Amino acid sequence: MSTVPDSQTIGSSVRNHRLGDWLFFNLTRAFAAMTLLLLAGIVVSLIVSSRESIHKFGLGFLWSSDWNPPMDQFGALIPIYGTLSTSFIALIIAVPVSFGIALFLSELSPVWLRRPLGIAIELLAAVPSIVYGMWGLMVFAPIFAKYAQPLLSGTLGQLPFVGTLFSGPPLGIGILSAGIILAIMIIPFIASVMRDVFEVTPAMLKESAYGVGCTTWEVVWNIVLPYTRVGVIGGIMLGLGRALGETMAVTFIIGNSNFLSSMSLYAPGNSITSTLANEFGEATPGLYTSSLIELGLILFFITLIVLVFSKLLLLNLSKQEGVKT
Repeated sequence: MSTVPDSQTIGSSVRNHRLGDWLFFNLTRAFAAMTLLLLAGIVVSLIVSSRESIHKFGLGFLWSSDWNPPMDQFGALIPIYGTLSTSFIALIIAVPVSFGIALFLSELSPVWLRRPLGIAIELLAAVPSIVYGMWGLMVFAPIFAKYAQPLLSGTLGQLPFVGTLFSGPPLGIGILSAGIILAIMIIPFIASVMRDVFEVTPAMLKESAYGVGCTTWEVVWNIVLPYTRVGVIGGIMLGLGRALGETMAVTFIIGNSNFLSSMSLYAPGNSITSTLANEFGEATPGLYTSSLIELGLILFFITLIVLVFSKLLLLNLSKQEGVKT
């Protein structure tokens, strides 16, 4: 004997489904709104807390190299320069190395080596930043000063214009050293993302390219990279965000100097994060604390600009793809 649900049962089931949909929709919307509120709250709190510095120094705070707490003279030029230069150095080194690692793991590595090597790369991302900083100061810096810096001074340091960046005494610590340590730190992040997106390329596309006689490099350059460029750029932006916000490793090895004596990458410098880490705990209330908080606000806007630039780049690539199609 078959039982047919009556209209009351059907109506109750429909109401339950509608209630569940309403709860799910509003719950997810509340989570999204909470994220926006948190972001707005952070921005507003930074602006309010740094209003004293903004009122006194104005836009001149951005290009002033003064940093003299006893005289209440503050400027963000040296921390901004240190943040941007170390991050740029890190990207120059990390992107090609990460690309090579991802290419080897996805296309060239033997099967027996692929998994343990991939796990080893991912484990590097789990190493605390303070460990990288201690290793950089105690192990990397002496070796770099004894062997690498004299070699760079004798080669790149002899070139016109570029030679200025590789001049000066080999101290081991400084902007260049901090950039190299940052590169070592962000390589696992970029390489892991690149490897994952390379592996989602349809095998049929790669096999077709190999079938018509393409080399591995041609397959990667003409098939894999165009197919995965959104993910590749996302991985690079992830690494850049890590480099911009890194604190402890940079603090250990950048030199923590508030004087911009030359354009040499060997010279000690400072970054926004290292300045905050070194001075926020001992900053007196008032203009000193307000200036440090304004540095944090500047770092926030630098990160925002990088994110907007990456989104515009991806949008431009999508438009070009549509035109070609």
